[in-house]
Amino acid sequence: MAGCSHDGSTDPGDPGDGPGGGPATNPQDGPAAGNPDGMCAVPAEAQAEDSSSPRSVVGSGTKDSCTGDAFVAAVAKGGVITFNCGPDPVTITLTATAKIVNNTGPKIVIDGGGKVTLSGGGKVRILYQNTCDKAQVWTSPDCNNQETPALTLQNLTFVDGNATGLEMTDNEGGGGAVYVRGGRFKIINSRFFGNVCDELGSDVGGGAVRVLDFPTGTSENRPVYIVNSTFGGKVGFGNHCANGGAISSIGTSYTIINSLFTDNEAVGHGANSGQGGNGGAVYNDGNTYALSLCGDHFERDHANEGGSAIFYVSNNKTGAFTIKDSVLKNNPKGTFETAAYPGIYVIAKPGNPVVTGSTIQ
Repeated sequence: MAGCSHDGSTDPGDPGDGPGGGPATNPQDGPAAGNPDGMCAVPAEAQAEDSSSPRSVVGSGTKDSCTGDAFVAAVAKGGVITFNCGPDPVTITLTATAKIVNNTGPKIVIDGGGKVTLSGGGKVRILYQNTCDKAQVWTSPDCNNQETPALTLQNLTFVDGNATGLEMTDNEGGGGAVYVRGGRFKIINSRFFGNVCDELGSDVGGGAVRVLDFPTGTSENRPVYIVNSTFGGKVGFGNHCANGGAISSIGTSYTIINSLFTDNEAVGHGANSGQGGNGGAVYNDGNTYALSLCGDHFERDHANEGGSAIFYVSNNKTGAFTIKDSVLKNNPKGTFETAAYPGIYVIAKPGNPVVTGSTIQ
């Protein structure tokens, strides 16, 4: 396999954050955002957004002024959102999910300035966008296929988001920290620690992030961008769900650049015909969509069933999966993976991922 090495190791390394593991450790003890060894160029459309002229500023200069209610209200107003919580890092704990209103864009930018942690307190999902939810204003008769709102999350930390119990509501399960259906979405310079969703379910996924309805056929031209971000990154900081311990999607393209995924877990059992367990870090399913990795590092992620690092299935084999200048290692095999690609299960256009300049072992 060109560009790859395989030493046959099945050493699981250190155990990650598992079911019932409790809240994440203090986010100030967590690793920085991004893969420090990632050197891939970031395209213009995946760069951070300008947040110098915010519509809303959460807080009035003190830690106590930065409340969960203030953040929820700012998100409902949309536009660019920043924070003024004083000079020190701050954790804002939500008691209710912040919900985006679909006509408050076209761009919605939430910029934490590298000092803000948003916490679900182990009880609630942190952020929700759904262009097909009429309660959040239905702006198009083709809600599954629209360009707005375009959501950017940058310079933030998300901890202890919890989406358990939402699986039976119009496919709105998953996404312990963030759930996005429709519009556009990118994550830049951000961290995700200890977020969870349902531990059992054949298709529910995304302990940290769940994305749906970036339509097939066009989604390759408008992927979700994840840039210089960390999911887990340290023992005790991982995210978990039935599938896709870190991120999960159906029919959605991702371009993931210079990012770090470690200690995430897919904790379900029985795969798609049972109660999940696929994609320790990343779970992708659908038909025509693309997954592109560049400058990324995956380690100590685990799935009980298939693809401890990445589960990628293009059901009609029209999708494409590429890995460039990345490292995937010590992601212990569950019950199945693609031969010669440790930690990966793939069904794609060329049959296997297209790999250049990378280590997979």
